[in-house]
Amino acid sequence: MRTEPEVDAILADALAAGARVAWPAAATEWGGYSGVFVDPDGHPWEVAVNPGWPIGDDGSITIG
Repeated sequence: MRTEPEVDAILADALAAGARVAWPAAATEWGGYSGVFVDPDGHPWEVAVNPGWPIGDDGSITIG
């Protein structure tokens, strides 16, 4: 994700679709922002903003 509001929106959409939020989104100690939801099949998914990994217009990331 590129922004904190995107993380919040995805967690809200997941909740509305039947997932449960395991960890509400919050600032991380590494400077990002993340939360976790668990889908109806029991699989956890982390949704995060990581300022150290810029996302390109095509969705690719640059690490480092």
